Amino acid sequence: MPSARPGGEETHGPFWSEPGTLLEHVPVAVFGLDDGGLVCYWGPGARDLFGHDATAVLSKPGAVLFADGPPGAPDPCSLLTERGRTQGYWRGRLPARHRDGTVFDCGFRAFSVTGSGGPSVVMVLASRSDELDRVKTNLAFLDALFETCPIGLVMLDQDLRYVHLNQALADMDGLPIEAHLGRRMDEIMIMSDGGEYRRMLRGVALGGAPVVGTLVGMRPRGHPDRDQVRSVSFFPLSQAVGSRPGVGGLMLDVTDRERAILEATASRRRLALLDGASTRIGTTLDVNVTAQELVDASMPDFCDGAVVEVVEWMDEVEDFDPARPLFTRRIASGTILPPPATELVSGVETVRYPPGSVIHDVLRTGRAISAVVNEELLARTVLIESRSRLFAESGLACVLVAPLIARGTVQGIAMFGRSTGRPAFTRDDVSLAGELASRAAICLDNARLYSRVQDIALTLQRALLPSALATSPYVDVAHRYVPGSRITEVGGDWYDVISLSDGRVGLVVGDVMGHGVSAAAAMGRLRITTKALARHDSEPDDLLTELDACAQEAGIELATCLYIVYDPKSGRARIASAGHPPPLVLRPDGTVETIDDVLGIPLGVGGCPFRTIEIELPGNASLALYTDGLIETRGADLEVGLKALRAELGGEPGPLEATADRILASLLPAPPADDAVLVLARVRRAR
Repeated sequence: MPSARPGGEETHGPFWSEPGTLLEHVPVAVFGLDDGGLVCYWGPGARDLFGHDATAVLSKPGAVLFADGPPGAPDPCSLLTERGRTQGYWRGRLPARHRDGTVFDCGFRAFSVTGSGGPSVVMVLASRSDELDRVKTNLAFLDALFETCPIGLVMLDQDLRYVHLNQALADMDGLPIEAHLGRRMDEIMIMSDGGEYRRMLRGVALGGAPVVGTLVGMRPRGHPDRDQVRSVSFFPLSQAVGSRPGVGGLMLDVTDRERAILEATASRRRLALLDGASTRIGTTLDVNVTAQELVDASMPDFCDGAVVEVVEWMDEVEDFDPARPLFTRRIASGTILPPPATELVSGVETVRYPPGSVIHDVLRTGRAISAVVNEELLARTVLIESRSRLFAESGLACVLVAPLIARGTVQGIAMFGRSTGRPAFTRDDVSLAGELASRAAICLDNARLYSRVQDIALTLQRALLPSALATSPYVDVAHRYVPGSRITEVGGDWYDVISLSDGRVGLVVGDVMGHGVSAAAAMGRLRITTKALARHDSEPDDLLTELDACAQEAGIELATCLYIVYDPKSGRARIASAGHPPPLVLRPDGTVETIDDVLGIPLGVGGCPFRTIEIELPGNASLALYTDGLIETRGADLEVGLKALRAELGGEPGPLEATADRILASLLPAPPADDAVLVLARVRRAR
């Protein structure tokens, strides 16, 4: 506030108004009185309050500013200056007089100021009493509002850190006021809205439109087990009264009123988890992969750690006996917690549960059960002391065990755990775990049944394939059978080497279209029939004719077969084919010939005769017989694979076994997509 001195010079007095301060909203007059009670300083605020220009009052008695007191009372101006000098600081109310003669109640603050070596001056601050009362009332209202208002009040800075809040909001959050100050909003609240709440506050802080009465679902960290719905209103803070920019807000807990919102939110969360699990669980027919998919789908939204274990029943029809120990095999595990939780979930393969354990309770009732991790639970369920200690130190505070039941059979259990930093499992969580386990159990059972069928088919196929091929002094044979990957069921590929009369040797390779047990069984029937027919010295075309009739009678709709009879005395080979890929001949000079003038139709079609061709094989020539799994590549023509086989066969010469390994390594992907057979036969002439 500029002040005027005698002589008209304008300068800053010891006090002046700064724009934006409280003085701007409450007019304050500043003037000074010397030892004689004369006005020696006069500020613009004094002019506004009393109506006098500086020239009219400077060096004039200060009494002109005051109304006359009651008869016999001290002069108000003298009283003010005397109190200011003797007490050092005085405040009080006195009647003041405006230039127009109006008398008004005024509040004064007087204190003595002594210059260096000069006379003392009483400086006076004056404001209308009604203006001061208004400010006091507003401040008292604000104080009372923050102290007693049941609505949460908050001030956040531009970084959304807590600057000020009332006790009502602290109670809502379950944390003291001091725990809020200086911390960001997302350090106090647990949100599951993908950052939408924070973006809303950020928009208001940057000067956006206020937010009024918006409903927000949240979970305070002070009450981690309690979902809340709050009605929130936020507005940008200006820089008035010297404040920093930020956000002011009001929050009202409307959880009870909006219980339906909480239930809908929880339902959406459960449905989202179930929907995600449905798409992530059962993508393969592998038991271990399916179990791990259940573990991965449950974290971190539902739990902090999970394991899947299958029950090791003695046999399929064994009944569960709660009085006997239970053995399980852990096939999947995972956790987002640090050690030792990782060792707890993954450091064991076979688990033994004593009678009376939580697992026994789950299998006895057939329902999911939640339990607090305490000494009683560990004593009932964990036999090994070191494992019990790991469990206690893992950070897991509660577990939820759900049975994996499919088609009326208990397959195993799924166990979920939560740490102390999360709320315990609720009744809805138990129900959700039951649904997750039920869906996973069906997938696991499908995978288990598939694995069983796969194992049966593999066992049958291996039993039907020759364990030892016939030998001949005139034919050296290297043979390979490579099953397809576990994703593809076993096929009907087969081969054989048959000793015939007069030192002749029969070579046969075939492929039943399709996969699984039926293909393996059909393959076995054709192989046995071929061997029987060959030993009756059937011509290759006659053998295929009989084999075709057998296939039609057995309902084998499509199969291919290649049959070669080699006579070491003449060095000639008689060949017939039923739709099979053509054989290759590697001649001693390194050239490779494709015998493609004998094709024929597949077995089981009928109606077309087969024919036999004859070729001459020089000594040390090699025959290559194979199935289409060796040369067939997804998205590529068979000719590409056949060309690659020809190149490998005609490559660096060497032993048959090494050549067979080189061909497989070069042509087959890892893992192979389909079954593949390769038979290499190096022939010699009889002398």
